[in-house]
Amino acid sequence: MRKDIDVSIYKIGGESIKINVSAVARDYNCCWLTADKRIHPEKYPKVPRKERKYHTILEPYKEIIKNKIETRNIPATGIYDLLKSKYDYKGSYSTVKNFVSKHKKEIENNLTIRFNTVKGYQSQVDWKENLKLHNKDGDEYVVNIFLMVLGYSRYKYIELTADKTSDTLFRSLTNAFEYFKGTTETILFDNMKTIVDHTKSSYGNLKLNTSAEIFAKDAGFKIITCKPYTPKTKGKVETLAKIMNRLKAYDYEFIDWDELNNIVKKLLYKLNYEEKSQATNEYPINRYKKEKEYLIPINTELLKTHYTKVKLYKVTKESMILYKGKKYSVPTYYVGKCLSVTESTELIQINYNTELVNAYNKKNTKKLNYKKDDYLDIMNQSIYKDKSYDEIEEITYKNINSLDETNIEEE
Repeated sequence: MRKDIDVSIYKIGGESIKINVSAVARDYNCCWLTADKRIHPEKYPKVPRKERKYHTILEPYKEIIKNKIETRNIPATGIYDLLKSKYDYKGSYSTVKNFVSKHKKEIENNLTIRFNTVKGYQSQVDWKENLKLHNKDGDEYVVNIFLMVLGYSRYKYIELTADKTSDTLFRSLTNAFEYFKGTTETILFDNMKTIVDHTKSSYGNLKLNTSAEIFAKDAGFKIITCKPYTPKTKGKVETLAKIMNRLKAYDYEFIDWDELNNIVKKLLYKLNYEEKSQATNEYPINRYKKEKEYLIPINTELLKTHYTKVKLYKVTKESMILYKGKKYSVPTYYVGKCLSVTESTELIQINYNTELVNAYNKKNTKKLNYKKDDYLDIMNQSIYKDKSYDEIEEITYKNINSLDETNIEEE
């Protein structure tokens, strides 16, 4: 029966005295009560419909499960075993697994609240980009700092890099995993192009780079990307990026890349061991001791094998390597060992495994390039064994003045 029915034709007894409800019901083929409700709705106030509550077999155990996820990050298999053995749970594993997966998704959607309590679940990665510093000679260094923070403990890893390429990102992540002795289940990135394929992505539908997906799978973590315009979701690493502004105090105060790298390492130690986190009011190292057992172990050597595309250069008896037609010195300790070289627009970096050995400014390189201490050590162990350190140093500066193709950098 239509709601807009004209009931005037059913009025009986003169002027709008009464409506013949029975006639309405007959004409519209409905019962008298239905017709009366349509004609006189004020007589039948609506009764709120009661929501139907569904109770699953998991209902009595949900709070136990949530507690195990949020405080201990226990996997679904462990929770299922616990419920069966201790709480006489009669349901299936898939029911538990689905609930655990759903609750972890809720945690992901409420990053700023939940991740503060979950050990080993999430970490955040970002860069301090294009930080401009000058050494004591006025040479400009444009550097990047790789940043990673464990969500629960606020334990940090920072690394000085010359660029932000995929190879550098994967290397820095591997170094961070070594430092942390594992990885969290998920790692939160912003929409950096080394993680997100911008050519295939749209707003709200981000596509990951294939190489990043494969690396994450091999390492054993899940990539999470920030939603656009939600900077608070990676607030921990954003805070760390602001702390990196402390390095500006060293503008015109360092000698070379080596010294700047040491400054960054000392800052890392200070942040983890000597400064309390403002968020937790605890030293990160103390909370890390509670979190480390929940990290996923990683075979970092395997990651290095597959993701570090490095050519090796053997150190000659002269304690030098030959790279692109030029020779570069390293400490005599490395004679006979194989080193790798990474190159940016400004620097040539010589590495032994993950450790930086020497870095040279490309603007100053010549056919023969020495660090002063390397040169003195080489001279001391060769033709000038009988000379004192001061005599060798004097000879060094004479050589600098006489050899146009030799560059000797101060340490």
